Amino acid sequence: MYNTELYEILLAKKHHAYRKPFDKANESAFTDPKVPAEKRMAIRLAQLFAQETPVFLPGQKIAFIRTVTGLPGIYTDAEWAEITARHFIHELGYLSNMCADYAATISLGLDARLEEAKTRLEIAKAENDAEGISFLESAICSMGTVLTLADRYLAAAEEVGLTDIAATLRVVPHKGATTFRECLQFFRILHYSLWAEGEYHNTIGRFDQFAYPYLKADLDEGRITKTEAEELLEDFFLSFNWDSDQYIGVQLGDNGQSMMLGGVNEDGEDSYNLLSGMCLQTCYELKLIDPKINLRVSSKSPFNQYLEATHLTKAGLGFPQYSNDDVVIPGLMRLGYSEKDARNYTVAACWEFIIPGVAADIPNIGALSYPKVFQKAAYEHLMESASFEDFLEKLRLTLFAETKAIRDTVKDLYIVPAPFYSVLMDGCVARARDIGKGSRYNNFGIHGTGLATAADSLEVLRRYVFGDGSVSKEEILDAMQNDFAGQDTLLHKCRFETPKMGDHDEHVDNLAATLMNWFADSLEGEKNERGGVWRAGTGSAMFYLRHAEELDASPDGRRKGEAFGTNYSPSLYAKSKGPFSVIQSFTHGPVNRVINGGPLTMEFHSTVFRTDEGIEQVAKLVKLFIDKGGHQLQLNSVNRERLLDAQEHPENYRNLIVRIWGWSAYFVELDKAYQDHLIARQEFEQ
Repeated sequence: MYNTELYEILLAKKHHAYRKPFDKANESAFTDPKVPAEKRMAIRLAQLFAQETPVFLPGQKIAFIRTVTGLPGIYTDAEWAEITARHFIHELGYLSNMCADYAATISLGLDARLEEAKTRLEIAKAENDAEGISFLESAICSMGTVLTLADRYLAAAEEVGLTDIAATLRVVPHKGATTFRECLQFFRILHYSLWAEGEYHNTIGRFDQFAYPYLKADLDEGRITKTEAEELLEDFFLSFNWDSDQYIGVQLGDNGQSMMLGGVNEDGEDSYNLLSGMCLQTCYELKLIDPKINLRVSSKSPFNQYLEATHLTKAGLGFPQYSNDDVVIPGLMRLGYSEKDARNYTVAACWEFIIPGVAADIPNIGALSYPKVFQKAAYEHLMESASFEDFLEKLRLTLFAETKAIRDTVKDLYIVPAPFYSVLMDGCVARARDIGKGSRYNNFGIHGTGLATAADSLEVLRRYVFGDGSVSKEEILDAMQNDFAGQDTLLHKCRFETPKMGDHDEHVDNLAATLMNWFADSLEGEKNERGGVWRAGTGSAMFYLRHAEELDASPDGRRKGEAFGTNYSPSLYAKSKGPFSVIQSFTHGPVNRVINGGPLTMEFHSTVFRTDEGIEQVAKLVKLFIDKGGHQLQLNSVNRERLLDAQEHPENYRNLIVRIWGWSAYFVELDKAYQDHLIARQEFEQ
């Protein structure tokens, strides 16, 4: 570690001393109902940045820290009530889970973007395009606001003699970056500004692809040494953590600062580079929850990449999360993405696949609960079903009806305008329209939760109810409705004696594949209101708790109130035969058809990583998953005894980091429900 003092300031949160609440004295200027929403966004950003105080911490190289907290809304309560009454509002209504085209603006500079917007403004005025005029004026105002704050930082750096920071800010963000440090500083300013405008879950994208050319040029020209580059990268990684407690999420840590490394370039060649490895190493040394590392690999990736990545898994951060180019790219192309764009995919806040700069996809607009579909079909149709095949057909129709109901809820989608974000999206300034309507891709994604629970429940029906007849329809329905009360023998049989998804059982795995195909079929050919397609997925997000809370017991032996497995994973209590068995099961289904994203999540006891041999074995397991056609994988290094002790003595574990679903967090800061779920997951040991 190069700057331990700066690191300790972050861990101790000493930088919070510079914070102050947003001064709402002039709030009426950006809450006036007569002012268009995009202009209110620009006015609010201007007020926020005017209140910001430039702060430089000891030895810091990448500047910009938020000093103003509590961003107020731009709508009155009455206005927002009217908007929500007339529109579908996704989450908070602001843009989220998108990836901007940082690279283009970092290369060009904001002065060039300003000139582009001003030219388009004159055209809009000539065409009497009132909407375009308002939007472009707002974008121009917001760019000016960002540049003004950067200039204030420059003046402050010069005043205190920070010549290195001043030299960087004399170039960026006005002009395009020419060095690695300028690239990092420019990114920090852009990313910082998106959060300040009000957007959230602002992902990072393919950082090693757009930043590496600057690093390579610096190294080739002798402007910087590799050690100096590592020091800059460390400071850059710290920058993601200065303000992250202000970022919106289900829990602290759920902020979407996901970084993608590796993968093929637009020519289909592997693009893992020096910077990719440096990012893995920096993350390992800092051991912070941000940025969250994702790694694109394929069957052609050299084994050394898996080894490097597994060393990072050893740190217990829940990084990296793997995505398989061999599956994801063709899967995205099947949904209508061009080959060039599909090859450039990254992930959203957690694991959903998105395209930087050209896509306004909403990859988490809804969630299908497979167990809910099963319960509904069982309660309504099990008694009348003459055969297992008959019940399956009733289940298929129920699933189709459920996805239609989810789609039908999304009507008249409203997104709060984002004038500064539009600057960072391909062509949106030129079109001067909201990002959701002006982007190349406007697809919606639906999660799929509790797949293992539903497949395991179907196996109980296939094997016992319609198979050997050892369990009657009445018995299984009574068990579901009454939580197996008085049916201890049946509970044990269903919960522990019946094959589960993860056991590499042909029947269960085929049932899971059938459910996945139905999910994809139910969305095939359907268009959303913005002309995009609907994408089925294998993720769960927080719904592994929420959906489970809504249901009665399940025939697989899940008791009422017990959670589902995380994402695309075995049930919590399903003690599988081992990690190889799990991989066999979870590479069996048609994951290329449910390509919205959602990883197989597996926990390994921390002792597995104690030796080089153990690390190599885990790396081989990851490679096996990729070679067998798995689409996404996330491994955790955990220790149940340590987690239980952390619940009892949180003061001793302030920096204990764990993976939740698509993000990592400090264990002691989580709600107990998430802590308990993590502890309940199966740990694999050597």
